[in-house]
Amino acid sequence: MSPHDLARPYIAAFASRFQQMLQYRTAALAGFAAQCWWGGIKVMVFAAFYGGATASGASTSMSLAQAVTYTWLAQGLLVLLPWLGDPEVAQAVRTGAVAYDRLRPVDAYALWFVRSAGWIAARVLPRIALMAAFAMVALPLLGLGEWAWQLPAGAAAGLAFALSSVFALLLSTSMVMLLNVAATAALNERGISAVTTPVVIVFSGNLLPLAMLPDAWQAALLLQPLAGLMDIPARLYFGQLQGWQAVGGLGLQVFWIAVLVALGHMAMGRTMRSLQVQGG
Repeated sequence: MSPHDLARPYIAAFASRFQQMLQYRTAALAGFAAQCWWGGIKVMVFAAFYGGATASGASTSMSLAQAVTYTWLAQGLLVLLPWLGDPEVAQAVRTGAVAYDRLRPVDAYALWFVRSAGWIAARVLPRIALMAAFAMVALPLLGLGEWAWQLPAGAAAGLAFALSSVFALLLSTSMVMLLNVAATAALNERGISAVTTPVVIVFSGNLLPLAMLPDAWQAALLLQPLAGLMDIPARLYFGQLQGWQAVGGLGLQVFWIAVLVALGHMAMGRTMRSLQVQGG
């Protein structure tokens, strides 16, 4: 069997889930509106903070323009964050339909992985496009250029950011898979999501850019896996990681993807062997 034939069921699973999620246009528009609202509040907070810092002569690790761009970028990529598992998997666990995935002639982990990747990608792409249209195009036209989403530091930075975003999607999916496996083992995903949400929001850099946290923490913050979701792509976007540093940042993302996929695959195999199916 050729590699294309082996990959065909996984490609089909990704495509079908991606197309299914694109149908929820109202949800995407509602999420975009909410993210614009909260993004505007965060931008005003940063403007006030930088105004006070300038008046006092204090130095900052990011410029106001970078902080504003980071805010819109974080809002656009908000649904990329793995603070909850795939709801399709959670439903299958509750109803007992998860048993069907054990009988399919494919690798169950890979099947769930591509489904979850399609679920995440279909939610991220429309919102990041709408956010770019609003914050990068509409705000300057309204005379709010200081609060607008700025272009990347250069062509190389833009390409590095694009590649890093793909890795961020895979990294997020590998973390979602761990939540899926945990939900399968616990037969309920609510408690798991309640614990993971604040951790993901803080350590991914979504709540506050990690570069603004104490200097003594920077090495540990950059090395932990959640930094690959938002912080490393943003540093590449701003040109703060260049040359071998950029390669190192991308390498960290790939490293954590490999580690978490291996861990998730092992955990799923163990969970599936001891799974007791209920429902009907």
